[in-house]
Amino acid sequence: MTGADYFVPFRTKLRAMRSEPFGADPAGARMQRILSSPNFADGVFQNPLGARTRPSGSTLEFARIYFQKEQRLRRAPAGTVPVHATTLADLAAPPATGLRLTWMGHSSVLAEIDGRRVLFDPVWGERCSPFPFAGPKRLHPVPVPLATLGPVDVVVISHDHYDHLDLPTIRALAGTDTVFAVPLGVGAHLERWGVAPDRLRELDWNETAKVNGISLTATPARHFCGRGLRNNQHTLWASWAVSGPEHRIYHSGDTGYFPGFRDIGAEHGPFDATMIQIGAYSEYWPDIHMTPAEGMRAHLDLQGGRPHGVMMPIHWGTFNLAPHAWAEPAEWTKDAAEEAEQPAAFPRPGEPFEPAGTLPVETWWRAVSAPMAAPQWRTATPDAVPGGAPVARRDLDVAGER
Repeated sequence: MTGADYFVPFRTKLRAMRSEPFGADPAGARMQRILSSPNFADGVFQNPLGARTRPSGSTLEFARIYFQKEQRLRRAPAGTVPVHATTLADLAAPPATGLRLTWMGHSSVLAEIDGRRVLFDPVWGERCSPFPFAGPKRLHPVPVPLATLGPVDVVVISHDHYDHLDLPTIRALAGTDTVFAVPLGVGAHLERWGVAPDRLRELDWNETAKVNGISLTATPARHFCGRGLRNNQHTLWASWAVSGPEHRIYHSGDTGYFPGFRDIGAEHGPFDATMIQIGAYSEYWPDIHMTPAEGMRAHLDLQGGRPHGVMMPIHWGTFNLAPHAWAEPAEWTKDAAEEAEQPAAFPRPGEPFEPAGTLPVETWWRAVSAPMAAPQWRTATPDAVPGGAPVARRDLDVAGER
């Protein structure tokens, strides 16, 4: 060790030793952009509405519920998830209507919009974790190998959590010609993993990048960031509004409900389709993830307060990330959509569909779900689902409906 090395701050030394899955901290010109952002104050990025980013309530109570054997069984499918078998063949021909969505599981969606291909939050890894031996493991295989998916014009990242930003997936895509649209600060991770700076479009909220004739706007979300134990809020999180010459779509990323959805819709909508986070919710973190009822409310806000377009639920079914039953997000979203008279799509992982065509609405998850007794949303008040009415409480044995 030289004399100069001795005076290097300890935090800097730790950062240099940090393994690749943790990514990299913003620095230099990137950090200057962050410091000058209107959404950065008091040393951190700020939410559009105050949000608790750490679990509330009793940690011991949460641990008891989360690790109880019976509860663990409820949070996983009771059988093999029916992944769509002919994804690549179905994608071989262009969409007849100009817009097609393919849910690859969790928040990963391939959107074919007006002749361009946009890949949202691609996670092809086996675990959403910095470690290959620990962390939430995928509950179904990826529908298609990433290498066979074909050219992608833009990869869009909503934020840097492991279930949305996956090191092995980004490394594979770094070897292609795709452009990466990411929230401010997230580019530091991608550069460390081999993405050339000239292929990055790094945006603050309400900034827009144009790629091959489509516009991608980073819009506000209510969430948080971080890939390490210490969350310094130096990378931004975002939802995304994407528009082509003929179509408009929206991807929520991860977010709690907030009134800003109405502003996003007024500025960038209405949308032909929205991809809305409705899974991994909990009373322990109510501000940073939406329940299905809140997700439906967000969709309607984005559409000017009325049913319009198609809502596709995302962020469920692939990883076990919250205490709720595995199939609960789908069942609750189905009920919320019916109450709101809003068309919703429920594709199997890998099943392409066109929002202007026939929607996938089969309740496929019921064949592989454990029973769910007395769903909480069946006792909802009229305000729980926009335009809805209370529904009588009853047991929902989805396994019994096989």
